[in-house]
Amino acid sequence: MRNIVTLCALFVVGIVSAQETGSIAGTLLDKEANSQPLPFANVLIKGTSKGTTTDFDGLYTIENLEPGTYVVEFSFVGYETLEKEVIVKPNETTTVNASIGASAAALDEVVIKTTSRKKESVQALLLDQKGAVVQKQSIGAQELSNKGVSNAAGAVTKISGISKQEGGGNVYVRGLGDRYLNTTFNGLSLPANNVDKKNIDLGLFSSDVIQNIGVSKTYAANFYGDFAAGNVDIKAKEHVGKAYIDVDLGNNINTASIGQRFLKSEGTGFFGFYNRYKNDPFAVVLSHSVDPISSEGPVGLSGSIAAGKSWEIGEESKLSIFGTASFGSNYEYARGQAANVTAAENQIFRDTEIFEYSRTTTAMANIVYRINPDHRIKFTSLFINDAKDEVGRFGIDGNGFNRNTIADIDDFGFFTQNVQFEQDMIYVNQLSGVSNINEKIKVDYGIGFNSVLARQPDRKRIAIEQFDLALDNDPSTNPVLFRNVDFDNQRYFQNIEDQEWNGRINVAYEQSENLSFNFGYNGRIKQRDFDNQRFGLSIIEPRTEVTDVNDFNSIFNIDNLGVTYNTVVINAIDPSAGLGNTNLPGLPENTYTGNLDIHALYANAIYKYGEKWTFVPGLRVESFKQSIEYDVINLAFNNPGRNEATETFLLPSLNVKYALNEDQNLRFSVSRTVSNPEFKEVAPFVYENVTDRIGGNPDLLNDPAFSSIINLDLKYEWFFNRGQIFSIAAFAKQINDPVNLVSANDATGTQRFFRTGDKAEVFGVELEARKALLLNTEEESLLSAGLNVTYTATKQDLKTVSGTFNTNFNRDSDQLQGASPFLINADVSYTPTFGDYKPVANLVFSYFSDRIDALGAGQLGNIVEKGVPTLDFVWKNKVRDNFEINLSVKNLLNPTIERVRENATISEDVLTTLGIPFSRNATNEINPIDEFALSSYKRGVNIGLQFKYTF
Repeated sequence: MRNIVTLCALFVVGIVSAQETGSIAGTLLDKEANSQPLPFANVLIKGTSKGTTTDFDGLYTIENLEPGTYVVEFSFVGYETLEKEVIVKPNETTTVNASIGASAAALDEVVIKTTSRKKESVQALLLDQKGAVVQKQSIGAQELSNKGVSNAAGAVTKISGISKQEGGGNVYVRGLGDRYLNTTFNGLSLPANNVDKKNIDLGLFSSDVIQNIGVSKTYAANFYGDFAAGNVDIKAKEHVGKAYIDVDLGNNINTASIGQRFLKSEGTGFFGFYNRYKNDPFAVVLSHSVDPISSEGPVGLSGSIAAGKSWEIGEESKLSIFGTASFGSNYEYARGQAANVTAAENQIFRDTEIFEYSRTTTAMANIVYRINPDHRIKFTSLFINDAKDEVGRFGIDGNGFNRNTIADIDDFGFFTQNVQFEQDMIYVNQLSGVSNINEKIKVDYGIGFNSVLARQPDRKRIAIEQFDLALDNDPSTNPVLFRNVDFDNQRYFQNIEDQEWNGRINVAYEQSENLSFNFGYNGRIKQRDFDNQRFGLSIIEPRTEVTDVNDFNSIFNIDNLGVTYNTVVINAIDPSAGLGNTNLPGLPENTYTGNLDIHALYANAIYKYGEKWTFVPGLRVESFKQSIEYDVINLAFNNPGRNEATETFLLPSLNVKYALNEDQNLRFSVSRTVSNPEFKEVAPFVYENVTDRIGGNPDLLNDPAFSSIINLDLKYEWFFNRGQIFSIAAFAKQINDPVNLVSANDATGTQRFFRTGDKAEVFGVELEARKALLLNTEEESLLSAGLNVTYTATKQDLKTVSGTFNTNFNRDSDQLQGASPFLINADVSYTPTFGDYKPVANLVFSYFSDRIDALGAGQLGNIVEKGVPTLDFVWKNKVRDNFEINLSVKNLLNPTIERVRENATISEDVLTTLGIPFSRNATNEINPIDEFALSSYKRGVNIGLQFKYTF
């Protein structure tokens, strides 16, 4: 790794060339707003790709210009375009001030709409990327709209080196997954929305609240030290300009759900709220049914309203308010295989159907008050309610297999019905501001409070044997209830509450034109509280028959309490009190509380050497403290129930930018960062799905309590024309003491987190290109294409681990969990104009190759998420200046979504009965199955129609 650093540094230094250049700077004013500064307008050198955008105060600077005469072009959508001729002299800055107003041909509606989006264009963000001193890639709301991207998870996958987990918002950056990524909102940290994630689900952020999303893949001192893959920062949409109102309505349908009678959990509302929050879980068990109920389906609805208005207050002050509220629902139906195959075949359901009905409600207000040109404060409040009803019916063909069956001696005919409702309510409140103290000192600050309520109220799971008898049309033969252990039939309640305070302050000091400094603090104080209650429906009478598999309510009701079944809590909280396996209602089964305190001071310098070089050295000193207290079942009696770690990190970084010329940059970055464990990784609670089990490991807080990471990046970028780019980057990482999710080599196959080796290495290459293929007479793009490709190679060593939980491997090394070797994102956009008709057609493609979902321990093969290609078509039709009809067709290829267990060993009788092909070796033994599907289904094609009107 030291050799790589030396070679990269020599390569960068070897490119130096010197040339005297000049600059153009000035202020752009808005004639429509009493000559107030016009922020985020385009300032370009005509005939080139050189340019920038004005900042919030209308200021701009274009540097590194060769001496000569230029034409500077000032433009803003809906405004007139102004050109000024300028003479640039060596080593001088030429001041050019200008004012522009609305175009005479522009209708008010057009001006209203576009002024709310001027920080969102592809060109503006590319110019920002070009001028940035630290590597960063962004995508704005304009591009999100054109490509039909509905949320932040879909947005970041349009950036090179990024993919997401199919069916979820879990994002992978350069092959590294959730634990190596950070997510911020306006530069302040965000909490996770459920127990399985470190980061919030980016799918919860609708495009209505997004101004732009920036992904930083190289480290700088102002980022939290827990940084390996990158940082995703979501900028909340603001209003700048005249008043407007946007309203849109739409619907969508999933082709797989057509013709299905949809089911959902009883007790959930249209907007995704559960109407029994205040009821004790035990009372819910006694008074409410277990069967799912019908829902409206299968046509999903969507709608949103967004509005903005500004008020001038006196001569210098201005108040701007932006607000939006949106709602969306959709139905998905999946049918395929689900299985739990570990060291033995535990459960195999060849025919499973899952009904999913999801709703997302979002509301945001952004209030910006500019006190005067030097002081600005902003209040942002965001609420997200994400709710999902899911009804799963496993083994509907009558051939479901469970090796623990009791009544049916051949273990086939097993059936499980799982009905659950999940709800995440996220509250984010932030107060931030910017103050220009004087010409040299600028202060940027923010404080935030986040709260997450993640609930899973009343999950109902019922299992029966001999389900095939329910399909034989013989009323005299019936299935029977499964009663191996008390919780095979159960009601389950889970609650997670996160609360977090976070803050930041940065003081920028400009000592001279070529040297400036940043000094700052950021930190967060976070607490998570988790508890669950589980009520086992213990069947008193063996072989209790089920006469109607669609009516479990006739059995599990209060009239049968103590006659047909009894309600118990699994594992007594206080068995010494003589409660046995039955407990008083209302006491939890598992609890844990996690605390995280991070406080850091940092400093960096921005040094410009000549007209070509920019050096950004930085240092961060970060204090880290994490603790976990837990009371969970199935742990050794002498387990302390607590673990904690305290560390202080010194994290240096260096970012270097070399301007080869006005259009090309070479960037180099080296840094040390860390990766800290998350609560879900260290809490030993085990969450049980129908076909898998995942739990944490408190030993991750032992010495070492973190992974130390060395990061290297080298990137070349060429902005060869307006809004067009070509770049290629190489990166390398060394992760010491990495953490992986490991599927244990035992009967249950419980997946837990372990420090599986001493070192992991990551090497990769990224390529990105965006090109206009066809231009109109005004040199605007008619046909354009974009492509980014990433190749990542990973290798980690593996070792035996002993502690609270143990694991071992039959191999010395493997790929890193969550790493896709190959990623592709591509799009083609066609934007013709036919008079007033201005359609936009986009074809968007993405692909990730196979990646390890969980390492297999012992002789067990890995669990692998198979690669998925995705193709979307989006057609935006601007019928009039203020009216759109938009069509989207998502997932056109409709590929099979699959997770497989490699080298699965399954007995001959199971393979034969379930009709699974197999082969034999030379000694007539059954060969392992190379890839056995643990889940396999198609998502269907999603078709959406939207009507949008701007007032």
